[in-house]
Amino acid sequence: MLTENAVLGFEYGYTTSEPNQLVIWEAQFGDFANGAQVVIDQFISAGEVKWGRICDLVLFLPHGYEGQGPEHSSARPERYLQLCAQHNMQVAVPTTPAQTFHLLRRQMIRHFRKPLIVMTPKSLLRHKEAVSSMEDLADGAFRNVVGELDALDPKKVRRVIVCSGKVYYELLAYRREHKIDDIAILRLEQQYPFPHEDYKREVGRYAKAKEVVWCQEEPQNQGAWYRLNFYLRTDLDQKMMLFYAGRPVSASPAVGYAAKHNAEQKQLIEDAFADKLKSGEMVLAR
Repeated sequence: MLTENAVLGFEYGYTTSEPNQLVIWEAQFGDFANGAQVVIDQFISAGEVKWGRICDLVLFLPHGYEGQGPEHSSARPERYLQLCAQHNMQVAVPTTPAQTFHLLRRQMIRHFRKPLIVMTPKSLLRHKEAVSSMEDLADGAFRNVVGELDALDPKKVRRVIVCSGKVYYELLAYRREHKIDDIAILRLEQQYPFPHEDYKREVGRYAKAKEVVWCQEEPQNQGAWYRLNFYLRTDLDQKMMLFYAGRPVSASPAVGYAAKHNAEQKQLIEDAFADKLKSGEMVLAR
């Protein structure tokens, strides 16, 4: 019998007693973790604070919006971010093979142990842009924030888009297709603990930018927005305003109709680049 609660409970117990082993529990779909929520709530997120039990278990949760319906986009990252406090665990969304490698390597060579939750969009396994060189894999380290990769003039940048996960590649493709050279794109690869210094430094490269847009694929009441918007605002210069671009609020993680999904995805990408950002519930301005 497939009992995710029992399986994850075993993995948690194993990793607390085997500190030199890299233990990874990978869900077939993100929503498989729902059946093990008691273990996540009671043990993985709070075991160290409640009982002093140290754990460095890694959870790979497939999560991305590829138009395959709610159950393919349902790792519920907002739940894990809500459980985060007192540096009790890590939540990351790596977007390249090198980032994934260095994230796992960091998990083993650190002098402390913390659970690691990784959102892993399936489409990045075959995405032509999601590649790394041998040099990227052999050298360097995990980067909490990945800065702009294209050769933009920082003095011309008027807006900075911040995102996590595979939506980055769609934003990048849109910008290149429309030859936009005054909007920079940053990737927040670690969502918790929030990398304040890295984020502040990368946004600070664009002194003339007055708008920062958080772009996500999830509905507004899901994903990272509600948990992170305070952090995203805190490190901005007073002249900057923070906006949201993404799906509107929804009870379901995603729609089940491909055409509807594609229309929503197209709209949120366009919203992130729109000359006049929307007013109302789609905007949070300081």
